[in-house]
Amino acid sequence: MASDDEFYADIRSADGTYKFLVDGAWRESSSGRTCGSVAPADANAPAYAFQACTPGEVDEAFAAARAAHRQWARTPLHERAALLHEVAAEMRARRAPMAACLVREIAKPAKDANTEVVRSADLIDYAAEEGVRALGVGTLLHADSFPGAARDKLCLASKVPLGVVLCIPPFNYPVNLAVSKIAPALIAGNAVVIKPPTQGCVAGLHMAQCFRAALEKCGAPAGLVNVVTGAGAEIGDYMTSHPSVNLVSFTGGDTGLSVAKKANMVPTQMELGGKDACLVLPDADVALAASAVVKGGFSYSGQRCTAVKLVLAFPEVADELVELVCAKIEALRVGRPEEDADITALVSKRSADFVQGLVEDAVAKGASLKQPWRREDNLVWPTLVDHVTSDMRLAWEEPFGPVVPVVRVTSEAEALRFVNESKYGLQGCVFTRDVDAAIRVADLMETGTVQVNGPPARGPDHFPFQGVRDSGIGSQGIINSIETMTKTKSVVINLAKPSYALA
Repeated sequence: MASDDEFYADIRSADGTYKFLVDGAWRESSSGRTCGSVAPADANAPAYAFQACTPGEVDEAFAAARAAHRQWARTPLHERAALLHEVAAEMRARRAPMAACLVREIAKPAKDANTEVVRSADLIDYAAEEGVRALGVGTLLHADSFPGAARDKLCLASKVPLGVVLCIPPFNYPVNLAVSKIAPALIAGNAVVIKPPTQGCVAGLHMAQCFRAALEKCGAPAGLVNVVTGAGAEIGDYMTSHPSVNLVSFTGGDTGLSVAKKANMVPTQMELGGKDACLVLPDADVALAASAVVKGGFSYSGQRCTAVKLVLAFPEVADELVELVCAKIEALRVGRPEEDADITALVSKRSADFVQGLVEDAVAKGASLKQPWRREDNLVWPTLVDHVTSDMRLAWEEPFGPVVPVVRVTSEAEALRFVNESKYGLQGCVFTRDVDAAIRVADLMETGTVQVNGPPARGPDHFPFQGVRDSGIGSQGIINSIETMTKTKSVVINLAKPSYALA
């Protein structure tokens, strides 16, 4: 087997700049320009440089995908699945360079970076198997099941691919949330064009090389997987409104709202922001809830769409809950990602500035910090903010950092107001020992998912995952994505009428 250096040699130019991928070839842009990512844990020092693609090169990527799709759509399902299994094997074998990029580009703790790559390979394997089961069947309809119709028609309804899927993953999971789009698209018979985020781009390029190697080994069309790099402000709108796009699958923040508006009636699959609330009822297991708040609120420094971003605690448990959470915060290690610290630098100075602004607004309006405010460059120490009220920005806005607000509520109605009047509606959770209360509150929470006695979470990756309001459009999860990335085609057979009557 080739060494990692040999395997990844083609994706870099002689000067170390990373190339983009079109129709199986790694190329340098005709623009002569590059973009760059930074190292958040190193005072935003330059990390990697990659190509700034032109609109013409975007056109070439879509043309390659369109041509590849026509062949791939008629490729047997078992061959599509075999390709995905090959990709998964390549990713497991080449996980170290990808994980190293995640550590450097997005300050993801080393253990979590490795987990993301392995989890992504598992997702690809599962998508291959699920796709064979889900797409290997059709529906046969008889006309006479409808009133007044005769038994002279048969309809064979089957799932066929949409065509070309534009995949736009976010910075925080640039590998996992890329393959969660790519794998269902490919097993369904589509081709893909990927626009990686600026931070996390190079991890995505390493991932793409695993796809390229598998395509070549399996004899699949080279243009099935294409990667276009550059600044979203320059080519983003051009890509999302491109006439060759048949579906836009986007994960990110409020940018997705404008993407959906510019998609020219093309189907969209959107997973956007969240303000995931944790309701702790009077009879809750407070120790369990405290563990969930810390895990849900501070994992990857709170930079997760499903992070706990609001705690709604009743008077009977609020003091104990705050005390337990603070004790657990003291045990969190703050430091560098390669040392597996629990809290690492936020992805950008802008993100850290935003978090600090939310905290300053809350304190100015009467909230109390349970830990002293501390920040160095992008690194923000974990903070619990108590006695947050509805007039504070922190009660409603998504911090995307290691800051968790506590609102003390006196009734379910008051708690549910914070959930249901939010512009977001991704996930929520409720802690209680009363199964009736759990079902009642879950039913009243207007979110895509409700966790009972556990923190918000995306996975396992085959679970349905969706939001309401500004948190998204459509549903994800492997089988849901396969459904979204296909359409129904009907073949109606008009039967000849018999020339004789049955006795």
